[in-house]
Amino acid sequence: MTNSSFHEVLFPPKIAYGASGGPEFNTSIALSINGFEQRNINWRHARGRWDISSGIKDSRDTEEIQAFFRARHGKAFGFRFRDWSDYKVVDQLIGIGDGNKKIFELIKEYKSGTYNYIRRILKPVEASVKVRLGTVPTTAYSLDATTGVITFKTAPEKGVNIVTDFEFDIPARFDTDQIIVRATGPNRFVADSIPIVEIKLT
Repeated sequence: MTNSSFHEVLFPPKIAYGASGGPEFNTSIALSINGFEQRNINWRHARGRWDISSGIKDSRDTEEIQAFFRARHGKAFGFRFRDWSDYKVVDQLIGIGDGNKKIFELIKEYKSGTYNYIRRILKPVEASVKVRLGTVPTTAYSLDATTGVITFKTAPEKGVNIVTDFEFDIPARFDTDQIIVRATGPNRFVADSIPIVEIKLT
């Protein structure tokens, strides 16, 4: 996806509060004649999928989603989406200094027992990002809030933990070219399914 097909604009947060959904994987399962399974991971990284139709309650919501949908031309343009069930990172180690490396990527690590899952964060909320070298806060870096890349002015010293706190959005698009909203009474509206899906940018 080219930069021109992505709009750095946030989907209306109030409507996103009503979204249902979350991460999905794609796994193929082959069953042998004796009942054993062979499971193949088709997607190394999860893809988020949500339905935001339940977030539409009144005429103001309807007007806002109509405007946002038309400005994105349906599926055509991506945008930032806030998954309110998973949008914060606290005390995240993103790297260890070696005295030479200046560029680091924002990530979120999910731990479950002895297993973990690393998620790259591409759309951080710029004002929320805080960086520490060890336990010392620093502002001696630049952040690209459209890619999640941090570039230090001076390479962190060898052995120093680089730790971050931040909030983040998700690159997404509508997964439909039509939305259907019905009036159920004065200033009361309901919508059929309005799916949103995470998109891969890199």
